[in-house]
Amino acid sequence: MQSPEASTAVSPTQIHLALAAFADEVVGTLARLFAYVGALALFAILALAALGQLPALPDDEVAARPGWSEASRSHPAFALGKPDSSDKTASYVILRHPEGGRRDVMRWSGEAAKPLAELEIYREGGEFDVARPATADLAIQMGLGAATTLEQAGLIDTKFGPVALFRPTGTTEGARGCLGYLKRSEEPALQISGFSCQGDTMPARRAAVACTLNRLTLLTSGNEPKLAELFARAELKRRGCESQGSADWLLGAANAQLRGAL
Repeated sequence: MQSPEASTAVSPTQIHLALAAFADEVVGTLARLFAYVGALALFAILALAALGQLPALPDDEVAARPGWSEASRSHPAFALGKPDSSDKTASYVILRHPEGGRRDVMRWSGEAAKPLAELEIYREGGEFDVARPATADLAIQMGLGAATTLEQAGLIDTKFGPVALFRPTGTTEGARGCLGYLKRSEEPALQISGFSCQGDTMPARRAAVACTLNRLTLLTSGNEPKLAELFARAELKRRGCESQGSADWLLGAANAQLRGAL
């Protein structure tokens, strides 16, 4: 008969098999972990490519807005519903203010990084100054400086309702230049603004602005149900983009009388 000590002894072969099995399990776990991390990295790269995300806005544009800073860790909340088929480059930058405001800024550039269009969605916080003319910020967006005066250039019809158009004071109807736009909402406290330099004629630039706004969609509303409601209502009125040169506008610059919230 074997002694109790002999019956419970573990042979070297059993130890080697146990160690080999443990090593195989560790290698398998590490392989699965690397595959998981690689998949996450791939999804992140694809997401950035889909958004066409670039580095921050020019330093001078951020500096023109005291108190605002880039929020590199925030996620985009808006997008354009259809991909842009042109060769322009798009960037998406998010700015935040310590008092709660947030600006989502999309910009399109052409050759030599010259701005062709910009769209900004400003969700107001405690920093919002009701006494400051909205067109002052619009002039800065257009690269004209806060001292530049703007005049009304009519209204266009979009899924968000009538949107006011602006241009530098003294610009003639046939002159080539950029066209600014502004739309305010009281509930939620929101402002959509920007500019477009696309198109060789004023009707073409109006059509470009209307197309951009009709394509604007909401990716996430966060904890803002009124924001989700605003975009849900707008989607019911969404129209397709008209061809360039379309006269999709309601009032001319000469007789546009804008009253109340736009």
